[in-house]
Amino acid sequence: MPKENTSAYTAKDIQVLEGLEPVRKRPGMYIGATDEGGLHRLLTEVFDNSADEALAGFAKSVTVTLNTDGSATVRDDGRGIPVDLMPKYGKSALEIVMTKLHAGGKFDGKVYKISGGLHGVGISVVNALSEKLKVEVFRDGKVYSQEYHFGDPTTKVVSRAMKPDEKTNFPHGTLTTFYPSSEFFKNMTFVWDRVEKNIRDRAYLIAGKAFHLYDKRSEQEAHFYFEGGIRALVESLNRHKITLHDSFYTQGESSDIGVEVAMQYNDSFSDNIESFVNGVNTVDGGTHLTGFRTALTRAVLDYAKKIEALKDIELTGEDMHEGLTAVVFIKMPSSALQFESQTKAKLNNNEVQPVVYEVTKKGLEAFFEENPNAARKILEKIILAAKARKAARAAREAVVRKGALEGASLPGKLADCQEREAALSEIFIVEGDSAGGSAKQGRDRRTQAIFPLRGKLLNTERNRLDRILKFEELKNLTIALGMGIGDVKNPEKLRYHKVIIMADADVDGEHIKTLLLTFFFRHLIEIINGGYLYIAQPPLFRLQRGKEIIYVYTDEEREKYVRQWGIGSVNVQRFKGLGEMNPEQLWDTTMDQKTRFLKQVNIDDAQKADEVFTTLMGDEVPPRKRFIQTHAKQANLDI
Repeated sequence: MPKENTSAYTAKDIQVLEGLEPVRKRPGMYIGATDEGGLHRLLTEVFDNSADEALAGFAKSVTVTLNTDGSATVRDDGRGIPVDLMPKYGKSALEIVMTKLHAGGKFDGKVYKISGGLHGVGISVVNALSEKLKVEVFRDGKVYSQEYHFGDPTTKVVSRAMKPDEKTNFPHGTLTTFYPSSEFFKNMTFVWDRVEKNIRDRAYLIAGKAFHLYDKRSEQEAHFYFEGGIRALVESLNRHKITLHDSFYTQGESSDIGVEVAMQYNDSFSDNIESFVNGVNTVDGGTHLTGFRTALTRAVLDYAKKIEALKDIELTGEDMHEGLTAVVFIKMPSSALQFESQTKAKLNNNEVQPVVYEVTKKGLEAFFEENPNAARKILEKIILAAKARKAARAAREAVVRKGALEGASLPGKLADCQEREAALSEIFIVEGDSAGGSAKQGRDRRTQAIFPLRGKLLNTERNRLDRILKFEELKNLTIALGMGIGDVKNPEKLRYHKVIIMADADVDGEHIKTLLLTFFFRHLIEIINGGYLYIAQPPLFRLQRGKEIIYVYTDEEREKYVRQWGIGSVNVQRFKGLGEMNPEQLWDTTMDQKTRFLKQVNIDDAQKADEVFTTLMGDEVPPRKRFIQTHAKQANLDI
C-alpha cells in the first residue's frame, strides 16, 4: 500500500490542452447523450476520479450522496486535487483542473499509473454542464474551496484552517457537489438502482476499499466492502444458481499489465462473462477476453487429453462457455490504453492477449491438478455441452436453410408483410388463434407481419438449444425472424426492426410475455440490444358515452373519466383478452402507429436481468418463492 503522500501530487503534474466552450455547445460529444444516461454519466465521472484514488492506493473510502435538491455529492479520502499555483497560467491547479478540458494528472502515467476516468476530461465536463458546482479540497491542514456556474468560477480559490474534527476524520481528500442543469438535461432525477449498481461493481473490482451510498430523498443507504474482489463478484453472480465447484481465482503481472481472473461453472445453459480494464466495464470485450477464452480452451483440452477423457468427442471453444460465470480484470498504464471507440466498450491492445493467456492457463493448470474433482465436474459439463451442440447442429442448419429461402419456406402460420426492408417492417407475436385472426385482418399488410402462437410455450431457461429447436413454435419463430440462432446467428439478417410481443393483459398473458422475454434474453439478445424488441400495450377498458368512445389503459384512467362523465352516463367494457376485440378495435388501439403505445425492452443491468430470469424461470424453488414474497405488493392482479 503506498504511503498517503500529498506532496508527490502537485501543480507540475497538471497538463492543459484546451478550454470548456465546446462542451456546452455539443455536450453529447463528451457524455454520449443528454438523456438519463448522460445525467448519470456526470455522476460517474466525478465518482471515477475518487475511485481512481482508491485504485491507486491513496484513498480508503468513497462516499456518494444523492441530495434532496437534485444535486449529488462525491467525497473521497485520497490526496486531494492539487491547489498550488501553476506559473504558466497564474492560477491554482484546482481552478485549472475544474475549468479546462484535458487538464489532469492522468496523461503521462506518473501520478496515476492506472485509472478509469476520462483522463482529465471528466470533472471539467461535469462543471460545464452544471448550474452550480462546489469543490472542497482537504490537504496540508487546510480546506481549499471554489464555486462555479456552468464551468466559470464565481469565487476565487479560498482557504481556511481545518476544524479539529476535520483533522481527525477527514484530513485529506476531495469533496464535490454539483447541480446538473435543466438547460441540458430533461430528466433531472438520479435513479437509485443505476447509481447503486455502478458503485457496487467498482467495490468488487477495488478490493479492500469501502464504498458508501446515501440517498437523502428516500433515506436509503448502501455500503460495500469486498475483500474477495472479483472472486466475490463471480460468487455473487452465481448465488441463485447451482454451482459445480468452488470458485477459481488467479492473478499475475507481466510488462506492466496486471491480470486477475475468477470463474465458476453452474448447471445452467448460458454463460455470463464480464470484463474490465482499470475499472471500466468493457461490454464488448476485446483482447483481454480473447486471451482468457483461448487459455480456457487450451487448459481444458490439455487436461482432458491427460486423463484420456475425450475418446470420440471433439471439444470446441463454444462448448467451454455453457454454464460459465467469469470475470476478467486487467490493470495497465492508462497512457497505453487503446479502445475501439470513446465509449471504451472494447479493448484493442494486442500486447494484452498473451499476458492474459499465460496468467489464466498457468492458474487453471494448477487448479485442475490440485482440485481433480472440480476438474472432472467441469469436464463433464463441457462434454455434455459438446454432445448437445452436435444434436443441435442439424436443427440449427435447418433453421438457417429455411430462412435463406425467404418467403418460399417461411412458416405457413406467418402472415408476412409486403415490405422487404427490415427498418420499415414489424412483426407482431400474438397469443392465440383468435387474437391472431383479428390482428391479421386489422393490420397494415404493407409493413406489419403477424405470427400467432399456439399452445403452451417452452421455458427456454431450463432447456438446451437442441431441445428448443425441436419445439415447433420457437423453431418457426426463429425462421420467421431470419437471423438464425446459436453459433450461426447473424443479426444483420433480422427481417424486422420492430419485434412486438402482443399478449392479453391478464396473468396468462404476463406468463407468455415472460417466457418470450426469457427466449430473447437467453438466445437472441442481439434483438434486445439493438433496440428492436417491444411489448404492445392493449387497452383494458372501452368507455362509451352516447356516440363518444375512448379506450383507456389503466384503472386510474378509467376512474378519471367515470368521475368526469358521471357514473350513470358511462358504459364500461372490460377487455379480458385481445380475442374479444374486432379487427378495427385492435387496429385503432394497439397496432396503428399513430395511436398505439409500445414499451421498448431495454437491459439497464444485465447482471440483475440474469438473476431475475434465473430466479423466476430456473429449477430452484426457494429463491423463486422468496422473490415472489418480496415483490408480491408490486403485482397488479386482475382478480
